[in-house]
Amino acid sequence: LDPSADTWDLSSPLISLWINRFYIYLGFAVSISLWICVQIVIKTQGKNLQEKSVPKAAQDLMTNGYVSLQEKDIFVSGVKIFYGSQTGTAKGFATVLAEAVTSLDLPVAIINLKEYDPDDHLIEEVTSKNVCVFLVATYTDGLPTESAEWFCKWLEEASIDFRFGKTYLKGMRYAVFGLGNSAYASHFNKVGKNVDKWLWMLGAHRVMSRGEGDCDVVKSKHGSIEADFRAWKTKFISQLQALQKGERKKSCGSHCKKGKCESHQHGSEEREEGSHEQDELHHRDTEEEEPFESSSEEEFGGEDRQSLNSIVDVEDLGKIMDHVKKEKREKEQQEEKSGLFRNMGRNEDSERRAMITPALREALTKQGYQLIGSHSGVKLCRWTKSMLRGRGGCYKHTFYGIESHRCMETTPSLACANKCVFCWRHHTNPVGTEWRWKMDQPEMILKEAIENHQNMIKQFKGVPGVKAERFEEGMTVKHCALSLVGEPIMYPEINRFLKLLHQCKISSFLVTNAQFPAEIRNLEPVTQLYVSVDASTKDSLKKIDRPLFKDFWQRFLDSLKALAVKYTLRYLINASIFFLETGSCSVTKARTQWHHHSSLEPPTPGPKRSSCLSLPSTGTTGTYCHA
Repeated sequence: LDPSADTWDLSSPLISLWINRFYIYLGFAVSISLWICVQIVIKTQGKNLQEKSVPKAAQDLMTNGYVSLQEKDIFVSGVKIFYGSQTGTAKGFATVLAEAVTSLDLPVAIINLKEYDPDDHLIEEVTSKNVCVFLVATYTDGLPTESAEWFCKWLEEASIDFRFGKTYLKGMRYAVFGLGNSAYASHFNKVGKNVDKWLWMLGAHRVMSRGEGDCDVVKSKHGSIEADFRAWKTKFISQLQALQKGERKKSCGSHCKKGKCESHQHGSEEREEGSHEQDELHHRDTEEEEPFESSSEEEFGGEDRQSLNSIVDVEDLGKIMDHVKKEKREKEQQEEKSGLFRNMGRNEDSERRAMITPALREALTKQGYQLIGSHSGVKLCRWTKSMLRGRGGCYKHTFYGIESHRCMETTPSLACANKCVFCWRHHTNPVGTEWRWKMDQPEMILKEAIENHQNMIKQFKGVPGVKAERFEEGMTVKHCALSLVGEPIMYPEINRFLKLLHQCKISSFLVTNAQFPAEIRNLEPVTQLYVSVDASTKDSLKKIDRPLFKDFWQRFLDSLKALAVKYTLRYLINASIFFLETGSCSVTKARTQWHHHSSLEPPTPGPKRSSCLSLPSTGTTGTYCHA
C-alpha cells in the first residue's frame, strides 16, 4: 500500500470542515442571534413588570435623578393648629398636638386666633390641602375667649351671609376640639359647637367628629380634660395617617346629631369623592334649618330602606310607617336606659375620683403649693416670709395682733363655686356646686398641713435676714387662715376641722364667697368669719365672680342674712376712731366692747345692731363681711 494514501485519509475530515467552513460560521451566527433575541425579550418583560409595580415618582428618580413634586400625589400638605385660650390650656394642647403631628413628617403651624385674619386667609385653606385643627375654649356665659372673639364673630356672620354661600369653604378640611366645664351646663363647650357648626355651614368638610374636653373631673368622660384631649388626639392622628396615605376612613359626614358620629365603622370610603360631596350638598339643602339633625337613614332600619327603595303598594305604606315609628320608639327607650346606666356608672366612678388630677397637681406644685391628700393644700404666705425677716406683717397683725410668721395658710377644699375674674390662682383650681369627690379625713389634713408648713419654714434656716427667734416661733402654728384658694366651707367635714384647730389652740380665720348660706348657718364657731362682697348689684356680681349657681344672687343675699343672725356676731358700739400703738403694734378702738377668750370658745351673744363689721382683739370670736 502506498503510505501517502493513509495520510490523505486521516486529513480528509479536516479538509471537509475547511471546505464547509461557511456553513459552520452561519450556524454560529444564527445561534448567537437567537440567544441575543431571547435575552432582549426577557429584559423587556422584566422592565414592563417593574413599571407596573414602581410608582411614577420612583421611575423619574431612576431615570432623571430627581422626583417631580408636581407629579407626586400629595394628600395632606400640612396641619395648621388654631387655638383660642384664656388660661393657656388650649395653647398647651396645641403644642402637644404639634409634636404628635411632627412625628408623621408633616409641617405644622401653631396659630393664635387673636393674630389671624379669617377674612384674608381662611379661603386659602380651600386649596392648600392642609388639615385645620381648632382648639377653642368656652369662657363666661358661653362666649369665646378674648383671643378668639373676632374669629368667632366673623365666622358666625359669614355663615348666615348669603354672599358667602354654602360652598365658600368647600374643600377645606377641619377638626374641632372644645374646652369647657360641664359645671356650666347651660353653655358647656358652646364655642366649640358653634365653630364646628359655622364651618360646616360654609361648606368645609369635617375629617372627624368634634372632641369635647371637660374640666369637671367627675363628669369628664376620661377623668380629666387632659385625658379627654389625649383620647381625641389619638383618634385624630390615626385619621391623619389615613388621609396622608390617600385612604379615607369612615368619618363624620355632618349627618349626625349635634356633630357626633354614631357609626363606628372604619376602613376606606366606598363612594367616590364626587358622590360624597353631592350627598353632603344635598343634605345641606334639605336640612338647612337644622344642620345637625339626624338624617332619614338613621331613622329607618335596613329593611325599611329596602322597602322604600322598591315598589310599595299604597295600602302597605301605613303598615311600614307604623313599623318605623315603633322601631323609633324602641330605639329612644333603649337610649334612655343606656343613658341611665351610664349615669349610674358615672356616679359610682365619681365617688372614687380625686379632686386633684395629675395635671392640676403639676400646675399647683409649680405655683408653690404643698398638696395634701386628694383635695387640700398649704402654701407659705408672703407676709409669713416678711415677718420671719423682721419686717411687717399683714393687716391681721395690724388689726388683731396675729403674728404672720406663726400663721398657716391652708384650705381643705381646692374647689370653688365661682371663677372670679380677679382670681390670682389663674383658674387652675376645679369648680363645682357641691361635693362630688373623694373625701379625706380632717385629722389627716390638719396633721399633714402642719408638717408641710413646718417643712417650708425650715427652708428659711440660715437665710440672710431671717431672725433666729422668729424662726423658732414660726415652727409653732398659732393661727390658721382658711383662705388659700377655693371654698373651704364646701368641705363636708369643715366643722370637725375647725374643732381640731381649736383643740390644738390654733385660732381660725375662714373666708367664704357668699354662695353657701346653709353651710354658713350650720357652721361651728369660728375665730373670724369673713364673707367676700365683690359687687353690689346682681349684674356686676355675675360679671365679676362668674358664679356657677343660677340663683347666685339669692344665695348671696341669704348668706348675708345668715351672717347677720350668727350667734357669735359682735358689733362695735359707737366705734369711730382708731388709735395705733406703735410700740406694741396693737390696735385700740375708742369705746369698743372687747372680749378675751384664751380657750377660743365663742362668747355670749352681744347686742345686735345694723352693722356687720367687728374688729376684736387677738383670740376674739367674731364674724365680718369685707369688700
